[in-house]
Amino acid sequence: MPKKSTSRRAPAAPSGSESPITSGTASAVGSWSEVNQEYLVAEFARLREQLEAKSGSKPGREHRASEALRVAQKRAKQLAQPPAIDQLTEIFGLSEFERDVLLLCAGVEMDSGLAAQCGEALGHPQRPSVTFGLAMAALAAPHWSALTPSRPLRRYQLIDIEPGHGLATAPLHIEERILHYLAGINLLDPRLEPLLEESGQPVWIAEEHKAVAAQMAAILQQSSAPSSSGSASGNTSQQQPILHLCGDDPHGQQDAAASAAAQSGRRLFTLRSDDIPASGSEPGSNPIDQFLTLWTREASLLDGLLLVQCGTAGFTPPVRRLVERLPGYAALSSREPVQLNRPLIRFDADKPQPQEQKRLWQQTLGPAAKNLNGFLDNLSEQFRLSARTIHATGSATKSEDAATLWNACRALARPRLEDLAQRIPSSAGWDDLILPDAQKLILRQIAAQVSWRMKVYETWGFSAKGRRGLGISALFSGESGTGKTLAAEVLAGELGLDLYRIDLSAVVSKYIGETEKNLRQVFDGAEEGGVLLLFDEADALFGKRSDVKDSHDRYANIEVGYLLQRMEAYQGLAILTTNLKSAMDRAFQRRLRFTVNFPFPDISQREAIWKLAFPQATPTSGLDPARLAQLKVAGGSIRNIALNAAFLAAEAKKPVEMAHILEAARLEALKTERPLSEAEIKGWI
Repeated sequence: MPKKSTSRRAPAAPSGSESPITSGTASAVGSWSEVNQEYLVAEFARLREQLEAKSGSKPGREHRASEALRVAQKRAKQLAQPPAIDQLTEIFGLSEFERDVLLLCAGVEMDSGLAAQCGEALGHPQRPSVTFGLAMAALAAPHWSALTPSRPLRRYQLIDIEPGHGLATAPLHIEERILHYLAGINLLDPRLEPLLEESGQPVWIAEEHKAVAAQMAAILQQSSAPSSSGSASGNTSQQQPILHLCGDDPHGQQDAAASAAAQSGRRLFTLRSDDIPASGSEPGSNPIDQFLTLWTREASLLDGLLLVQCGTAGFTPPVRRLVERLPGYAALSSREPVQLNRPLIRFDADKPQPQEQKRLWQQTLGPAAKNLNGFLDNLSEQFRLSARTIHATGSATKSEDAATLWNACRALARPRLEDLAQRIPSSAGWDDLILPDAQKLILRQIAAQVSWRMKVYETWGFSAKGRRGLGISALFSGESGTGKTLAAEVLAGELGLDLYRIDLSAVVSKYIGETEKNLRQVFDGAEEGGVLLLFDEADALFGKRSDVKDSHDRYANIEVGYLLQRMEAYQGLAILTTNLKSAMDRAFQRRLRFTVNFPFPDISQREAIWKLAFPQATPTSGLDPARLAQLKVAGGSIRNIALNAAFLAAEAKKPVEMAHILEAARLEALKTERPLSEAEIKGWI
């Protein structure tokens, strides 16, 4: 990798703006841009007279250019930063001859007199260019190694060699990026602009991420980059360590890296794993090699630090291949820890803890936060948001209305779960839930624990020794139709959460590893907060682990073990329902904080359910809930019968009557293959 300048280098221009490579000024001698231009003109004049002397056309005039160059050099020494060509020479370790070759190529583009001389020397004045043969003949201290692939001119693509010619006769062209740099404009190479995103010093950052940034900055500041003789592709024994940001907050990781880069005088550029160039199909055309060459050059010209950000796919082989070859210091962010064949320093960067989130909310909302009283406690404990998301959400709402702020946060997690889960709108309340008092009491306890987590976990210190197991999980067991899903709807409505029912057919896969991958997406998406996870008929997924008889048993047990791990680590509210409690793995039951058994409704409960079965707007006539309660069916079946009866009445253009319910009950009995007894329908009509 090119060596980093030991002299103080001025900050590079922001990407996309045409600013000089230095902002330093010196009023006594003029601005840096003016002196840099004068210096280039003097260098071009020196090369012109050197060519004239070699050709013998105007001997004895070299002293004029030398005197002008001495004046320019004297003025340049009074500036805080050296001219661009001297910075390039130091950065890339150019020899005197290589420096002059680069200047000669630049002069053909920027100085008409020098271009004409080169054209005449090569015998085609209408097509001025530079060749290696001309440079070897005309310039001082020539050496053939200057154009070898290992030397800086070609290794870092400072010049291009026009194909189709011999090495000595091939026209040489300065890279446009380098030409602009010599003129004083330091912009990211256009070929990298679609791939990289620049991040400045973040304004909003969590305190724990500030601490991580300070540690990273200390490492970057005390380091010295490899010398220019090092391999651009990276030799593992010479490579600097990767700064690995690990955790569930990609925004926070990027902000921590940007802060560390700013503190160490660097600029952060982020490359998302999805944008890593694919391997080329043609021999010798490898986009990753081209990216590495360009980035190695840009990192030195811009004092850049690269952050490779893993996406939902995780640490894929293309990410590994790139990261292991990156020159110098680089950063990597991912959710899970990774292993590399090069040194690695790991930093944890998860979403801020509730107390820190509360502080960020207060900072974002300003005076409006005082009017929300204890609402921010519940908001901070329920949702797990990055500092950037909190700032964006708070700035967008700027509302003292708690409901508006809560719903804005709820909406954040929805897109991440839509593919693997079904969102169930919830409008049911406690009065719609017909259960014994003991079961209702447990459900209210669940709601209370969700609401008071901040006080118990944070204020009273229960989270001080770790947050594992602080999520709230419950098992709802009972026959089909006894109200398990309805109870989940009631809890979601009471707590202001979105209810997501997990689609087991979309989650469970016959392919090894796919089930865990899908479950990871479910839990990762839900951990943003605002979600109640409902694993309906969960015994199919959370069933007992079996003895290992073959590879299928082993992988099935791995899936169950992964679920145990994620259930224990999940910090939200998760509800499992089962029709057969005995089928559940005991390890799951031990990790569940609540168990609610939903009994088959007795006659008084069935009567209460019948009273709520028809909305007030539904026309009814002669319905007798006490007689209807004789029918021994669960609440779910009662709702099906009521709905079918309403359609029968609508078709008959009559209000709902006992006869319609009887016909609907017979249809339900056919579906369940359980004939109606005379005692159940006695006195209906």
